[in-house]
Amino acid sequence: MHIVVLLKAVPIVGTERLGPDQRVQRGQLEANGNDEYVLEKALKLTEANGGEVSLLSMGPASAIDALRKALAMGATRAYHVQDEALAGSCIRGTVDVLVAALRKIEFDLLFVGADTSDGLGGVVAPAVAARLGLPYLSYASEIRASGTGVSIDRLSPTGFDVQEAASPAVVMGTQLLGEPRYPSLRGIMQARTKETTTWSLADLGIDPASVGEAGATTRFIGSETPPQRSGATVVKAPPDEAAAAIVDFLATRRLI
Repeated sequence: MHIVVLLKAVPIVGTERLGPDQRVQRGQLEANGNDEYVLEKALKLTEANGGEVSLLSMGPASAIDALRKALAMGATRAYHVQDEALAGSCIRGTVDVLVAALRKIEFDLLFVGADTSDGLGGVVAPAVAARLGLPYLSYASEIRASGTGVSIDRLSPTGFDVQEAASPAVVMGTQLLGEPRYPSLRGIMQARTKETTTWSLADLGIDPASVGEAGATTRFIGSETPPQRSGATVVKAPPDEAAAAIVDFLATRRLI
């Protein structure tokens, strides 16, 4: 069983900053938290059933630190799509690149986190599944997998639903899958010798003009500071009088 985990290198949480161009600055990076949860589940599945876990990431050279940590946790190898032309890519461009990379990898399952701390869109996974024509199972709180298929417990308002699909398939997992492990000293040492393949856009057959800022389908137009809030109205009165005062206030605002 071969599981590929999409892992995004994001700004260290708490240090996120926008540059003058209103793009997220990507200096010091770490592995996206939600991706580490699905990585942990992938490692447990292969440890119990046999197989291997690969990583796929798209990002700048500094993303290698996040990949090395994931390799130290137990992943077998990493694929890193790195190209200067990728800077400023929109979601559509990102999906184009990831799909092209995944078509170069044979896998049984593709695991992805619910979203990323620097984007919070949560739409890359279903878009990748749609483009590859693969089943998409989402919001998994538990994953059971074999070489022929996968089943999950999908979170629902009343508990969970059980979903099944034949492999290959795409599974989006949640933090309920289990706390990620810390890399051991042995794992950190072994990570230095594990295979890391770097692909450029040329390696994937992608035109640089179709991705990055040049190919982005969204544009930053401008920003402004929100208006300052006006003073609050505080009602201090017995319950009946307070309720009447609130109703009168809401009526003046045409809210009731």
